[in-house]
Amino acid sequence: MGVAGRGCPRAAPALLLLLLLLLLLLTAAVPPYRGRAEGPPEDVDECAQGLDDCHINALCENTPTSYKCSCRPGYQGEGRQCEDIDECENELNGGCVHDCLNIPGNYRCTCFDGFMLAHDGHNCLDVDECLENNGGCQHTCLNVMGSYECRCQEGFFLSDNQHTCIHRSEEGLSCMNKNHGCSHICMEAPKGSVACECRPGFELAKNQRDCILTCNHGNGGCQHSCEDTAEGPECSCHPRYKMHSDGRSCLEREDIALEVMESNTTSVADGDKRVKRRLLMETCAVNNGGCDRTCKDTSTGVHCSCPVGFTLQMDGKTCKDIDECQTRNGGCDHFCRNTVGSFDCSCKKGFKLLTDEKSCQDVDECSLDRTCDHSCINHPGTFTCACSEGYTLYGFTHCGDTNECSVNNGGCQQVCVNTVGSYECHCHSGYKLHWNKKDCVVSCDLSCIVKRTEKRLRKAIRTLRKAAHREQLHLQLSGVNLEVAKKSPRTSERQIESCAMGQDHGGNQCVSCRAGTYYDGAQERCILCPNGTFQNEEGQITCEPCPRPGSPGTLKTPEAWNVSECGGLCQPGEYSADGFTPCQPCARGTFQPEAGRTSCFPCGGGLPTKHPGATSFQDCETRVQCSPGHFYNTTTHRCIRCPAGTYQPEFGKNHCVSCPGNTTTDFDGSTNITQCKNRRCGGELGDFTGYIESPNYPGNYPANTECTWTINPPPKRRILIVVPEIFLPIEDDCGDYLVMRKTASSNSVTTYETCQTYERPIAFTSRSKRLWIQFKSNEGNSARGFQVPYVTYDEDYQELIEDIVRDGRLYASENHQEILKDKKLIKALFDVLAHPQNYFKYTAQESREMFPRSFIRLLRSKVSRFLRPYK
Repeated sequence: MGVAGRGCPRAAPALLLLLLLLLLLLTAAVPPYRGRAEGPPEDVDECAQGLDDCHINALCENTPTSYKCSCRPGYQGEGRQCEDIDECENELNGGCVHDCLNIPGNYRCTCFDGFMLAHDGHNCLDVDECLENNGGCQHTCLNVMGSYECRCQEGFFLSDNQHTCIHRSEEGLSCMNKNHGCSHICMEAPKGSVACECRPGFELAKNQRDCILTCNHGNGGCQHSCEDTAEGPECSCHPRYKMHSDGRSCLEREDIALEVMESNTTSVADGDKRVKRRLLMETCAVNNGGCDRTCKDTSTGVHCSCPVGFTLQMDGKTCKDIDECQTRNGGCDHFCRNTVGSFDCSCKKGFKLLTDEKSCQDVDECSLDRTCDHSCINHPGTFTCACSEGYTLYGFTHCGDTNECSVNNGGCQQVCVNTVGSYECHCHSGYKLHWNKKDCVVSCDLSCIVKRTEKRLRKAIRTLRKAAHREQLHLQLSGVNLEVAKKSPRTSERQIESCAMGQDHGGNQCVSCRAGTYYDGAQERCILCPNGTFQNEEGQITCEPCPRPGSPGTLKTPEAWNVSECGGLCQPGEYSADGFTPCQPCARGTFQPEAGRTSCFPCGGGLPTKHPGATSFQDCETRVQCSPGHFYNTTTHRCIRCPAGTYQPEFGKNHCVSCPGNTTTDFDGSTNITQCKNRRCGGELGDFTGYIESPNYPGNYPANTECTWTINPPPKRRILIVVPEIFLPIEDDCGDYLVMRKTASSNSVTTYETCQTYERPIAFTSRSKRLWIQFKSNEGNSARGFQVPYVTYDEDYQELIEDIVRDGRLYASENHQEILKDKKLIKALFDVLAHPQNYFKYTAQESREMFPRSFIRLLRSKVSRFLRPYK
C-alpha cells in the first residue's frame, strides 16, 4: 500500500497537463454553441470580388470553396494563361472562301474586289457592276464573275479608259483601223506599224496581239480560288463547296445532318443538360455561330446582331435589309433610293448633296466663274442671267450688243447709227436733232439765231446784276476763272476760297450743281429747278422753261433733269410740233408707238389703218397676216422670210430683229432669239487648266460648224480630260461628233470619240502628250453640246491618275457623278492636280465639307496604294 500511495502523487501533474491540452484542442476544433446547429462556412466569390488570377481572355467560374478559370471561345490555354486561336491557319481557311482575317478571339472573312460577302459571313458572291449606272460604259456593259467589261457597238472599239468607244477607221494600217488585231490597247509604233498592249490584270499572248486573263483581274473569273496556269486561270472551290458545271462558280455541298430523336420519357433535367451542352458547343468560332452577320460569345451562348441597315429576324440569326426610304424618306431632303444594307440620297437638279449625304443645298451658280456675261441672279435650283442696257441675252448666259436700228429704224425719224451698248439718231443736213433725240427739226435761220442770242444776253445781264448786288463779280478769260469782289473786313484774317460759276461748296472742294438744279447767287447754293422748268446739264446758273409753261399738265415735280419730265407729252398714237400738248392723233395710214413725238410713221404701200391714233404697224390693214419668222413687204405686199442673222417672234410685223452681237442664225426664217448663235470656237490651249466648249454653249451650237483646238502641255506633263456630259442629236447618224487624237490625221492615236448624247460623266487620260481636238456639226439637228474641262499634271503621277479614272466606282455612284459635274469641285481637284503645292490651301475640314466620305475613301485607298512602295 505504501508503495502504491507514494507513486500516484508523482504521476498526477503529467496526467493533468495531458488532459488540459486535450481540452484546448477540443475547444478550438468545436465551434461555440449558439443555440442550434451551424451549416458549412460562408463561401467567398473570388470572381465577383476580383480576387481571381484568371487571364483577361478567360472566364472565371466560382466554386463552393474556390474558383475555376477557363479560356473564352477563340482562345486556348489552362485559364490562367490564354492564347488566341488563329482560326485562319486551319486547312479550311476558317471557312472563308477568299481571305481570312484573324482578330483577337475571332476571325473575319473578306472578299476580293468585284465580290461581296454573303449572308453566312464566309462565302463570296459576284457583284453585278452593270446594275449601277451601266458600269460607266458608254455602250454595253457585260457582267462577268468578279468584274465587268464594256463592249462597243459595231463599228466602234473600246478606248484605253475601258469605258468609252471610238469609231473605227476603214483604211490604213493604224490603231484606227478595225483590223489592227489588238485585243485591248493599240499603240502606234515608230515606223508606222502597231504594237499591242493589255489592260491591267492581263498578259500579252505569244502572238503579241491577244490578251490572256490572269488571276490579278477579277480573280480570274473564279468565284473562290484562282491559280494561273499556262492555259490561263484555273478555278477551284473551298472544301465545303463543289464546282459548278461552268468551271467558275461554286455550290454549297449537301450536308447530311444526323438528328438524334429523343424519347418522350426523357426527363426535363436531361433536356436542360442537352440545351446547356448545345450552348457550350455553339460558338462564334464555328460557322460564325450561325449568325448572318455579327456574332458575340456570351455566358448563355452566342448572340447575333446585325449592322446598321439590317434588322434581326425572329430566328435570332438572320438579318433582313431595312428599307430606310419608307420612314421619313430616309431623312433625305429630296430623293431616297434604297440599297442592300443602306440607302442613297440624291438631289434635284440645281441642288447639291451636303457631306451629311442627306441634306440638299441650292447650288449658287452665280458664285462660279463663266456663269453669266453680265449679271447673274440666283434662284432655288436654278439661275437667270441679265444683260446691261443696250445688250440682249442669247444662249442663256451670253450678252450681245442690241442693234436697236433693226427695229423700226430705232424710232429715229431720219438716220439711225448703232453703237456698242446703245444707238444714236442723226439728222440730214439742214436739220437738227429734237430734244427727244429721235425727231429732226429744221435748223435755226438768221431770225432764230438773233432771238436766241438776245435770250442769252438777257440771262447774262441778269447774272451780272445779281453779282453786282452782292458786290462780287465772276469773269472768265481764256478759260481762266477770275474774281473781282469788295473785300470784307474778315478777308484779311482768313482767305475764303470761292467756287466757279454753277458750283457750290461740297465739303472742302467745289462741286458742280447736278442736272435738275441750278446755282442761286442770292442763296449761294444749288437749288432744285422750280415747277415748269428743267435743266439737263451740270454746273448751270439757270433752268430752262418747259415748252408752253402755261399749258395745263406741264407742271412737273421739281428737279426735272430732262425736258421729257416736264409733263404734257403727246402719248403713243399722237404727235405735235414740239411733242407736247396740245396733240393730234396720227392720221389714218400712219402710226406712232412712242410718246413725245413730232410726227407719225406711214404704214407704207398705201396701206390704211383700222382707226386714227394707231400705235403700231400691226394696226395697219395689210393684205396678208405674216407669221413669225417673216416680215411684211409694203412694196410687194407679201410676207418675206427673215434673212439669216435676223429673227421675228411675232405676227404681223414689218421688220425682222437683228441677232445680238456677233451671233447669227443657221438659216433664214428664224422665229426666236435662241436661234441666234455664236460660231466662235477653237484655238491654241497650253495652260495648266482650261475648258473646251462647243460654240454658243450652253445654248444650242450652230449647224455646219467646225472647231479645232490643240492642247500643248508644258514639258513632262500629261493631260487629264473630264467629260461631265455631252449632248449631241442621236437622229443624225453621227453627223455631229467630237474627236480627240494626237494629230489631225485620221490614222493618229485616238483618245476619245463620240457622236452620241452621254449624260454620265467620264474621265480619262490622253493617249498622247499633245491633243488635237475637233468638233464638227452638219446641217441637221442641233443640241446643247458640251463644256469639257482639262488639266495637265506631272507625268510622275501617271500611274495614280490612271488607276483612279479607270475605276468604275468613280462613276457608279450618283454622288460621285455629281462631283464630276460640279464646276466648283472640279476646279478644286484640278487646282491640286496642276499644282500639288496648292493641296495645303485646302484643310482637312474643307475637304470633308466639299466631298462625300465615299469619294474621299476611294481616293485615299488609291493614293495609299500608290505611295506604299516609297514607305
